[in-house]
Amino acid sequence: MTTDKAPVRCSWAGGGPLMLAYHDKEWGVPVHDDRTLFEFLTLEGAQAGLSWETILKKRQNYRRAFDNFDVGRVARYTERDVERLLADAGIVRNRLKVAATVNNAQRFLEVREEFGSFEEYIWRFVGGRPIKNSFRALSEMPAKTEESEAMSKELRRRGFKFVGSTICYAFMQAVGMVNDHTVGCFRYAEV
Repeated sequence: MTTDKAPVRCSWAGGGPLMLAYHDKEWGVPVHDDRTLFEFLTLEGAQAGLSWETILKKRQNYRRAFDNFDVGRVARYTERDVERLLADAGIVRNRLKVAATVNNAQRFLEVREEFGSFEEYIWRFVGGRPIKNSFRALSEMPAKTEESEAMSKELRRRGFKFVGSTICYAFMQAVGMVNDHTVGCFRYAEV
């Protein structure tokens, strides 16, 4: 007799199929690809004040609207592109967030020029290796850390927008700079 016991997951992953898939396949997996890093930087900024599930539901629309997060293309967007995006019901239509994405693409390219890649630059905030935390419950996780504070301060100094410390920490979690799967979660050891 077999039992199909569901794996134990982080408590936040119970929203629906999108949240489960995101938790099980992406969240906390180290990302070293500049396009994907730009995507997460954009989506984390767009999420400010909203639920992550809302952003996941709009993710394919974001990819379409922002040229699959081709940072070079987004950096060349004009005011006409911003207006086009503000009329797109498939994304979060907030002028400050849309303008920040264009601005951040331009800053992203500057960082890439200076460091060779955005990945090379951003992973310096954790010494090039993921921080492995050992939280037992979501309530133990901080909203920000010393590393996310440093990242936020440095990104803002370079002219990035929507990169507060809490957004930076969520970005770090998403791209695997920190492993914040709870210790009982089946992904904790895998990541």
